[in-house]
Amino acid sequence: MAVVSRPAVSAPDALSPAALADARRAQPRRGLAGLLFVLPVAGFLAAGAGGPAQSAALLGPAVAFALPLVAMIAFWWDDWPGSLARPGWSGLYDTLLVVAGGLVLSLLGRAVAGAANPLPLAGGIFTVMLQLTLVCERWPLAGAGRIRSGLAALAGCWAAGAVAYLLLVRSGAVPGEAYGAWFTALGAWQMVFYVALRGWPFARIRRRAVRLVTANAAVVVCGSASCLIAEPGRVTAIAAAVVASVLVVSMQFEAWPAVRLGPLPGRSLALTIVAVLAVSLSWLLPPLARVAGVPESEVDGWVTHALLNALSLAVILHVAVWRRWPGRA
Repeated sequence: MAVVSRPAVSAPDALSPAALADARRAQPRRGLAGLLFVLPVAGFLAAGAGGPAQSAALLGPAVAFALPLVAMIAFWWDDWPGSLARPGWSGLYDTLLVVAGGLVLSLLGRAVAGAANPLPLAGGIFTVMLQLTLVCERWPLAGAGRIRSGLAALAGCWAAGAVAYLLLVRSGAVPGEAYGAWFTALGAWQMVFYVALRGWPFARIRRRAVRLVTANAAVVVCGSASCLIAEPGRVTAIAAAVVASVLVVSMQFEAWPAVRLGPLPGRSLALTIVAVLAVSLSWLLPPLARVAGVPESEVDGWVTHALLNALSLAVILHVAVWRRWPGRA
């Protein structure tokens, strides 16, 4: 079975009148109930393995390399193979697949990165996966069938990410921290344009070739410009805050209360909420890390781990993999 060109999370006007009414009726209650799943998972990933610094070191690589797998299951496979089981069990099966796959891919990633930090490699692969999935609208793989196209996307993005890393970072041409910051900044703009704004304004361009070229160029330009605002480590942490904020606002809470408004005021309010949440997270988490004993040189790294690897993953798992089970209302 072929997959549609865009994942539902990024498709313009994706909500039918009935789905829109459902979101307006159920939120924010549904989003708040889901936090009973999201916050414990995020808390464990961020600090549950012996403290914040230890958790980032021990869990960070495996979680980061699992993110492309989560994207494949959620946005390409539409929860297969877990969808074959009843609710609850489906999320468990998919999560076990993610855990096992993340461990295997983290070993492969460490082999590619060598003695260097493997997280920039993992971030690059995940960002390429999202660029193909959201910005490129799964073109040209969408017609290959759901399972084959997802596997091809994962393998292709892994190969592209590994080659780019070897040519730029392992060769010494680009510092790993700067490499990771650039890709994370791209990821932030992917989230803004394709999750918070559902592809607006690019989705209104009718010709696909023009739309894809314009969208890819805009994301790359905006991401590159964002890298000029601060040092690479801080850019990565701020971008991670944007990614997590978009997912919380637009996926966990379905853009409530902006979903109650028309398109223009709704988009404006949603972006405002995302900005306020991102600034708040960027301001609150560094002092929290210092109080928890994270060394100063590792603060930005832990903030990135807590927001990107922990909170963002927990939201995607809950909404797109577990389908809000067991608290969907």
